[in-house]
Amino acid sequence: MKLPNQFYRPLAIGAPAPYREPPVKVERMIHFVPPHLEKFRAKVPDIAKQVDVVLGNLEDAIPADAKEAARAGFIEMAKSTDFGSTGLWTRMNSLNSPWALDDMIEIVGAVGNKLDVVMLPKVEGPWDIAYLDQLLAQLEGRNGVTKPIMIHAILETAEGVKNVDAIAAASPRMHGISLGPADLAASRAMKTTRVGGGHPEYKVIADAEGDAPRVTFQQDLWHYTIARMVDACASAGIKAFYGPFGDFSDAAACESQFRNAFLLGCAGAWSLHPTQIEIAKRVFSPDPKEVAFARRVLEAMPDGTGAVMIDGRMQDDATWKQCKVVVDLAKQVAAKDADFAKIYGL
Repeated sequence: MKLPNQFYRPLAIGAPAPYREPPVKVERMIHFVPPHLEKFRAKVPDIAKQVDVVLGNLEDAIPADAKEAARAGFIEMAKSTDFGSTGLWTRMNSLNSPWALDDMIEIVGAVGNKLDVVMLPKVEGPWDIAYLDQLLAQLEGRNGVTKPIMIHAILETAEGVKNVDAIAAASPRMHGISLGPADLAASRAMKTTRVGGGHPEYKVIADAEGDAPRVTFQQDLWHYTIARMVDACASAGIKAFYGPFGDFSDAAACESQFRNAFLLGCAGAWSLHPTQIEIAKRVFSPDPKEVAFARRVLEAMPDGTGAVMIDGRMQDDATWKQCKVVVDLAKQVAAKDADFAKIYGL
């Protein structure tokens, strides 16, 4: 194991020192763009003004014969766009693919100083993070990259879920972890062809009462895994994210899945279609009524100790901490989004 006094040392000569505290950014939605298609690249300057993160996708959904075009398209997109405060990410190909090494060599060499995060698919253990960590350091040193490129892991195999604690703490480059429900479902031999969301056959049924119809309730297939991932990320000081919701026609179900993830502790979700941008923006920004109430609690307990009664409910140091989470997030969102700053009165 790496000793604590070695943890924050650069892994290559000339590489920048790792962050000791990850940059504080609002990342409510990670918007995926297929960079091999020029018509989508042309929309990026406008989309970058609407979203928190633009991600150039090189992996799943990119045909094998378009991998090199996607890589080249991402580099062109990165060079030609002013992203401002919007994050620029890429999802590289998996480490066992023939494209992964060239993805990193070419992208870091061409646009390493603009790239914020590399999303690494199908992470199974800390060894995957260690490999990419070392490779990025070598490429940063070679290409004069001045800020560390962070790593975001996708949790999409049973092995990855088993090792999620070690993955979350594997490197100071770790930005966060996203749930990848489709690949994870296949890895677990789950009997669903849906990409995210619940399933009508995954349910509980009320007890029989005479001849009355028995009430059923659809359950969330992903509740355990999201909670497991959130705990691992929170304990390591990084962020948890919900991944894709594949049914673009069902905005209500998408919003419900995103909201479940938000309430459990996720910072954001992937948006695969423009209609999901506004859903993510709305869901992963705290409710204005919750913000207003939380501010009242913080004002009534300035030092976070003791107990007060507000609207008939007791508030103590534990609820003060909950309220601080809500207000801190609202302040971050307000600093990013003028519309929410007005709504929150911040």
